[in-house]
Amino acid sequence: MRTAVNLSIADHLAEGPKTPREIAELVKADAGHLTRVLRFLATREVFREDEDGKFHLTTAAGLLRKDSPLPMASIVGLLTDEMYWLPAGKLEDTVRKGTTAFPDIFGSPLFDYLAEHEERGRVFHTALDDLSATENGGVVAAYDWPEQGVVTDIGGGQGGLLRAVLTANKGMDGILFDHESVVREHRLDLPELAGRWSTQAGSFFDTVPQGADLYLLKRIIHDWNDADAVRILRACRKSMAEGGRVLVIDTVVPLGNDPHPSKLSDIAMMIVFDGKERTEAELRALFAEADLKLNRIIPTTGSVAIVEAIAA
Repeated sequence: MRTAVNLSIADHLAEGPKTPREIAELVKADAGHLTRVLRFLATREVFREDEDGKFHLTTAAGLLRKDSPLPMASIVGLLTDEMYWLPAGKLEDTVRKGTTAFPDIFGSPLFDYLAEHEERGRVFHTALDDLSATENGGVVAAYDWPEQGVVTDIGGGQGGLLRAVLTANKGMDGILFDHESVVREHRLDLPELAGRWSTQAGSFFDTVPQGADLYLLKRIIHDWNDADAVRILRACRKSMAEGGRVLVIDTVVPLGNDPHPSKLSDIAMMIVFDGKERTEAELRALFAEADLKLNRIIPTTGSVAIVEAIAA
């Protein structure tokens, strides 16, 4: 997948099917080796080979195009980046020691590394914002947002979720809160949102914007161990307005042995972040430590759920 994305194979097939040799000439690759990669991807319905040996776009392959409305290319790029696959090769060490091998490999924990390497940070945050874009519609549709109030997106990246919330709820204002290097790449500057948003930079371990009615934590808590997750939740609890709510938007691990996206994501959290996906009981315990109470869990059309917490 990474090879197909980096060679822009899907973009080259946008105008019609081509043979591997034709594609290889366009991308300056070896035709024989490219054939073998495309043949394998076709077994996963990423591209399709016809009886004449030409390869076609499939629905999945179309999502790898640069102009895809669901920008999967950046997500593939991140999840196949050495930031993920090198620590994955050290899973045994992670399991034995109980902590990610990321700092041993890259010299610092993930988020420190991203702050020190601006281009790597851009790859990471752009991909996560693009991933969020595939989920935001389902999140916005699932929740009963207030007619008025202030919503603060904590660790909100480039603002995709906040943009979706404000677009759908004309009476609300919003604050995007993240590190300075992240919020300056925001995507909120739209005419229809003029005057209804602001950005603030800082660390959610220290303090978060005061007085909001809703605090959004989308794919944030799962990045951190229990102690750090409680610190983030306490910062939100301390700052929220009377009657405010905290919405943790993560996958919730179900009981039982059935497959579920959260169980794969949980391994990634262990490998790269020192975080974890959590069960309902584990989330309830985190909230209790932060003087919050789990109020309800609202499913969405995607793999994430909205876990609503109120003051205990």
